[in-house]
Amino acid sequence: APYIPQIQGKTIVGHSCAKLLLQPNADGPAVFLVCGPGLCAGVDPSLQRDHRIQVSAQAPLPGNKNPKSRATNARDERFRSDLHTEAVQAALAKYKERKMPMPSKRRSVLVQSSVEACTPPDTSSASEDEGSLRRQGRLTTATAPFPGLAHPGAEHWFNRVIQGSSSTTSSSASSTSSHPGGRGANSNTTGNTSTIPANNTALTANNTTNNTAVTSNNTSVTANHSSGGVPVNSRVSSKIQQLLNTLKRPKRPPLREFFLDDFEELLDVQQPDPHQPKPEGQQMGPLEGEPLEGGGGHRPPSLLAALQRWGTTQPKSPCLTALDNSGKAVYTLTYGKTWTLLDPTGPYWTLLDHTNSPTVALVFPNSDPVMFMVAFYGCLLAQLVPVPIEVPLTRKDAGSQQVGFLLGSCGVTLALTTDACQKGLPKSQTGEVAAFKGWPRLLWFVTDSKHVVKPPKDWYPPIQEASNYIAYIEYKTSKEGSTMGITVTHAAMLAHCQSLTQACGYAEAETITNVLDFKREAGLWHGVLTARGLRPEVICPCASSSEAMTVAIRRPPESGVPPPGKAVLSMGGLSHSVIRVDTEEKLSVLTVQDVGQVMPAALVCVVRVEGTPYLCHTDEVGEICVSSASTGTAYYGLPGRTKNVFETIPVKLSGIPVSDRPFTRTSLLGFVGPDSLVFVVGKMDGLMVVSGRRHNADDVVATALAVEPMKFVYRGRIAVFSVAVLHDERIVVVAEQRPDASEEDSFQWMSRVLQAIDSIHQVGVYCLALVPANTLPKAPLGGIHISETKQRFLEGCLHPCNVLMCPHTCVTNLPKPRQKQAEVGPASMIVGNLVAGKRIAQACGRDLSQLEDNDQARKFLYMQDVLQWRAQATPDHPLFLVLNAKGAVVNSASCLQLHKRAERVAVALTEKGRLNAGDHVALVYPPGIDLIATFYGCLYAGCVPVTVRPPHPQNLATTLPTVKMIVEVSKSVCILTTQAIMKLLKSKEAAAAVDVKSWPMVLDTDDLPRKRTPQLYKPPTPEMLAYLDFSVSTTGILAGVKMSHAATSALCRSIKLQCELYPSRQIAICLDPYCGLGFALWCLCSVYSGHQSILVPPLELETNASLWLSAVSQYKVRVTFCSYSVMEMCTKGLGSQTEALRLRNVNLSCVRTCMVVAEERPRISLTQTFSKIFKDLGLSTRAVSTTFGCRVNVAVCLQGTAGPDPTTVYVDMRALRHDRVRLVERGSPHSLPLMESGKILPGVKVIVANTETKGPLGDSHLGEIWVSSPHNATGYYTVYGEEALHTDHFNTRLCFGDTVTNWARTGYLGFLRRTELTDASGERHDALYVVGSLDETLELRGMRYHPIDIETSVIRAHKSIAECAVFTWTNLLVVVVELEGSEQEALDLVALVTNVVLEEHYLIVGVVVVVDPGVIPINSRGEKQRMHLRDGFLADQLDPIYVAYNM
Repeated sequence: APYIPQIQGKTIVGHSCAKLLLQPNADGPAVFLVCGPGLCAGVDPSLQRDHRIQVSAQAPLPGNKNPKSRATNARDERFRSDLHTEAVQAALAKYKERKMPMPSKRRSVLVQSSVEACTPPDTSSASEDEGSLRRQGRLTTATAPFPGLAHPGAEHWFNRVIQGSSSTTSSSASSTSSHPGGRGANSNTTGNTSTIPANNTALTANNTTNNTAVTSNNTSVTANHSSGGVPVNSRVSSKIQQLLNTLKRPKRPPLREFFLDDFEELLDVQQPDPHQPKPEGQQMGPLEGEPLEGGGGHRPPSLLAALQRWGTTQPKSPCLTALDNSGKAVYTLTYGKTWTLLDPTGPYWTLLDHTNSPTVALVFPNSDPVMFMVAFYGCLLAQLVPVPIEVPLTRKDAGSQQVGFLLGSCGVTLALTTDACQKGLPKSQTGEVAAFKGWPRLLWFVTDSKHVVKPPKDWYPPIQEASNYIAYIEYKTSKEGSTMGITVTHAAMLAHCQSLTQACGYAEAETITNVLDFKREAGLWHGVLTARGLRPEVICPCASSSEAMTVAIRRPPESGVPPPGKAVLSMGGLSHSVIRVDTEEKLSVLTVQDVGQVMPAALVCVVRVEGTPYLCHTDEVGEICVSSASTGTAYYGLPGRTKNVFETIPVKLSGIPVSDRPFTRTSLLGFVGPDSLVFVVGKMDGLMVVSGRRHNADDVVATALAVEPMKFVYRGRIAVFSVAVLHDERIVVVAEQRPDASEEDSFQWMSRVLQAIDSIHQVGVYCLALVPANTLPKAPLGGIHISETKQRFLEGCLHPCNVLMCPHTCVTNLPKPRQKQAEVGPASMIVGNLVAGKRIAQACGRDLSQLEDNDQARKFLYMQDVLQWRAQATPDHPLFLVLNAKGAVVNSASCLQLHKRAERVAVALTEKGRLNAGDHVALVYPPGIDLIATFYGCLYAGCVPVTVRPPHPQNLATTLPTVKMIVEVSKSVCILTTQAIMKLLKSKEAAAAVDVKSWPMVLDTDDLPRKRTPQLYKPPTPEMLAYLDFSVSTTGILAGVKMSHAATSALCRSIKLQCELYPSRQIAICLDPYCGLGFALWCLCSVYSGHQSILVPPLELETNASLWLSAVSQYKVRVTFCSYSVMEMCTKGLGSQTEALRLRNVNLSCVRTCMVVAEERPRISLTQTFSKIFKDLGLSTRAVSTTFGCRVNVAVCLQGTAGPDPTTVYVDMRALRHDRVRLVERGSPHSLPLMESGKILPGVKVIVANTETKGPLGDSHLGEIWVSSPHNATGYYTVYGEEALHTDHFNTRLCFGDTVTNWARTGYLGFLRRTELTDASGERHDALYVVGSLDETLELRGMRYHPIDIETSVIRAHKSIAECAVFTWTNLLVVVVELEGSEQEALDLVALVTNVVLEEHYLIVGVVVVVDPGVIPINSRGEKQRMHLRDGFLADQLDPIYVAYNM
């Protein structure tokens, strides 16, 4: 429906909404009737100028020989076209100094950028004053591709800025606990004498030289300061710095109170401003139109009777003339011709043979009003109900599916159209009209005049009086996008025509010119139904809606009505639904014109929009309601909505109904002004309620257009709507960008639009997006299909080319940051738990001393002794089988073979390597028997083995430095490896990554001498070091732990007892053998327990994903171990191949326990998916479980073969953020499923302690998991990357309660909960639930967040997000998403990611980084390396597709 700008005097302003004009009489002046759904607002006068030109250019109207000069009717000052633009410019002047960081975009994502926009990626910036530096940047970036790397001390600048502004920046002050503080130095650069705060002094020594180097040789640093005096050294950091500067702007006043929503969540709610305007007028009464004149006997009983009268008495009089685009008459239909076309033998009566349904669709193009009019009356005459709809152009038209739903619900089976239109419809391969998505099956019927024969002379059709039966159904699209059918009865149609004729003073032989859509609303009522004419000297703005038809219309001047009125209203008042007349000099005013008087015989009142329909005060804006015989009667098939809209009973404040007649809501917002004139200020469809204030979409569009409109975006191609995020509406602006607009210019325009809307409307824009030209969905009559655009935005398929999100200014209802209270003492906690009847949270596995078993290996203190004993007792018993990708055994070892091979390794170490007892030896082998044999060889020789993953030949640059680091940090004096890897370590390619000359001695073990070692080394005490276990944690810390001989034996014994491992058993292991439990299962457990291990190297699964499961099936394995990455490979690679595996006889019914080895919270969704997929192959849903281990104890929990199944509980995610555990029901809002991490191993004791007070906690309380066990590691050998890691990790005590026991701190948060189940000893079972690593948690807004929870939400946000990782930097939450799809989807993700994190976690995302698949680093255990990612981001090494800095 057309938007009506302001009208004054006799100036004609209006949209040309359809390419149709009805020909006026040649002898009389032409007149426009400008109709619309009610908006007559002078929002953007520059619109008027353009439309005036359009109208006069598009339709040269014949017959108007003496057009009045516009100069004689001078418009007064307030309607100057540049007034609104001036207001906007004045508003923007206040923001001149603020710079915003421009998003970084990969070149391939740019749609059409001009040459000027193609600045080198490292120098692009939103700062205007950096333009002079840009050319210098082009010269310097070639030598320093990563400016962030050239200046390692850069980070201390940002820490200084954050500390200086932490009280005024965003409310999310954060830091990652594994990186306490930043690295800084008290260095000054030229021109900057400020010092760094004292607490930032942890800069390493070698950084000081770099700082001075930068000062001396990079002179641009001193010049290139942002407004905060911060040197800008890399693209990322300069942009984040700009972002931080923009966030220094003070926020809205602090909000005072909380409110409780449905989920008892404390969200801040916007409190009403005590100074906001309130209505002060009297309560209004209903407004009545003049009575309808009787008209004597001249009134026809129905419209068809009127048509028959004119068709028989004045057959030659023209009824309707169609004009083409150039204004030439195409076809004139006389009344006589119209009547004959409705002949009983013609198509409209034969329709009755083709359809059983009373409803018929009319599908006519806008260029053919003649056939539409004939078809419309033909249906009425044949007593069919016409449903006029738009011509579908493609199978995927915007809103087409909803139209199809309407046709289906109306029971339409027949569609009428013209011959030309039918030929133009999309066709299927058979040549029939294609089936449109969501449409019922239709029979298409052509109604052109060539199919029509002349009626007999004695034809008198049966014409009935106007009844209350449905005459026609008009479609209407709601704000949400659903299409409804509004039913209009014959009686209402006739009454409406009568009141229109009386209000407009229509008489015979007058002409109306119609530029509206003749299929619906005002175009249908005036052009097709009344078909009379207007008085030539009258301009009549009118208000109308689909439900109430015409609401108000201005009367001709000679009828003695008051003169037209207009009002200059305060936009601030309107946002509170209050009318306040304002001065015209103010920036935020809205000038509106009246829409005339109430229709004859109608009763009009204004009611409040929400809740009970109370009458408004006289100075209050509300929804206009009409009670009249000439309104629509219902929404077809929707009785509930019909009751709300068509049967409203307005009441006074006392609760007494205004009238006994029902009223119809018009969807128009307005008020009744002086002289009973009706004013309309907006539509319900465009209403956006943000923080309790109302804003109109059309007003926001006008403001956006006033910011240098024609340069960057297309006029009329802007959509404004609101989306619900975090319990409030948020405004979204989407515009089509001109192809010639440069990237930087568009960004500047966007930031100015944000500022203009903020200043004029006092409301923040949540998201502003620019899309390429002609990509927004179009409404049938041009313009933008708003609900479809909103749908695409929410689904992430809008594909913008520019996005600006501003959540920091819009979202003012976040919960208050958590204030840390003074901690309660540990003693008080224990007393509190006792009073509450809660036991202290501690649990233990079975007591080793009580377990009587025939474990022969217990006699031996050392693993090497166990191997020698087995080599003598059962020399041929097979211990290991190694499979290749084809499933064939490529290597095996019996007890004797392994012993002999280990002896040869020991000889080589002592004789060839001349190593002494206690020397450290690095074992660099691929997974296999060699690794196991050399491990025992080292023990035989008294050396300390360190297993190291070999470097990847195709990726030496990143994998070889890790090998070098472990070798150096472990102080290895020798490397044992294969000949192939030895060559690789000393190759030219390796020399490019590390210093190959500094390798220690390298021995290859491919050809070893066959001498028997004379004497095996006996350690003097079991507490001596057996081996070193090195691993890189997810926070990027390389830590090696010391395992003694006693701990090694105790670990093997615990696992043997838990899994019931005996020499007759076979287990399958698909794990990496280099650290943690994976190493223990590969190298230690088989030798200790004597069972046979089938070893499946995970790398082989990349070639054959079914290898592990086939091996489990082939060997009928009862116990198997894998990692999450293996499980993921199987679910993704084999998900659709279960049937093929079944045909290959893969059967998993033998598996009793399948354990995932992990050092993290159980990934419950992955384990459930795995169980579900392979259930068809016989895998029991109870079989899959997880283990838990960490650096201080590699195996704390392990499900094993006995004991109850793992339990799952649901906890409230919001309580977890406050370090509390609150159990909830499955499916409740904010619930998070946590699965038990297996059973606690025999000999292991676990307690949950407060991380700060070190006091014990109660059952179901969240704290750090502490563990005491014989197989705890004895300490860190060395910690690389975090020297300050606490020494008390391995030897700490509770400060209260049991203060004797030594505990090791795992660094993981979790809780213990006593269940109703009983364990093997008959006691009630205590379940341990791991929540997450303490080092990885994010401290934001005083609360503790686990990255995995945010990542899980983000991955669900869009189908193209393959993986996600989050970290914090300074006080910003950074979300990195991998895009699995086309790059044009990259910008869609920005809004979706921001929305979902706000909705589910109440956090504002600071930066969204979209990268290619595989960029997020993942270690061999399938864990994300978030700190590596963070370092890569800050060093600008990720090559992102898009980086969005949320304002």
